[in-house]
Amino acid sequence: MLNISEKPVKDLWRIFRVMAEFVEGFDELGSIGPAVSIFGSAREEPGHRYYELARKTSFEVAKAGFAVITGGGNGIMEAANKGAAEAKGKSIGLNIELPMEQIPNEFQNLSLHFKYFFCRKVMFLKYAHGFIVFPGGYGTMDEFFESLVLIQTLKQASFPVILMCSDYWGGLIDWMKEKMLNEHNYISPEDLDVFTVVDEPKVATKILTDFRKAQGRVGIDLPSGMKKPEI
Repeated sequence: MLNISEKPVKDLWRIFRVMAEFVEGFDELGSIGPAVSIFGSAREEPGHRYYELARKTSFEVAKAGFAVITGGGNGIMEAANKGAAEAKGKSIGLNIELPMEQIPNEFQNLSLHFKYFFCRKVMFLKYAHGFIVFPGGYGTMDEFFESLVLIQTLKQASFPVILMCSDYWGGLIDWMKEKMLNEHNYISPEDLDVFTVVDEPKVATKILTDFRKAQGRVGIDLPSGMKKPEI
């Protein structure tokens, strides 16, 4: 049985573990250059349309000079790492410890391991110059909506958020327009402009490259009124 007096000590040591994860992440990712974080379900199998689209998209993104960051697991994450590796690009996996162990996919050429989800999330955001979100479940939705919140509240510099596969996202976007915007006014019309829905890998890549060119110097020239990232 845990003695109550021991809990502050355990929490103190946990702080050092958190610090270590941040330090390792900053050290490993600080020099990767422009990067794109790609999200999607871990449950898709090779050969599925979404899996192959993720591989092709990542290939194009890596060819355009972006490092590719994923959660390091199976499914869409594996496909994205595979595409980046096939393009001879930087293929990065931010792996997480789970009760049902996540096995890192074999296509990462830089692999980091995290115990804490929030440390991992910071790495997805801090070094990304764009997000590509493929179909997925709760985790994918979490990353998608968190990116929207950070852009909406000016806590993160605006960057492209791309939803791949219009057939998957169409219903959600219709609901956001009908319920969140029109019926309840919980969001503003411009809040629906911070993401783009596309179906073609080259279109997604062009959005990212055009945004990078428009910035001039990545991370320096921000849209009028936009704060620099605080992450």
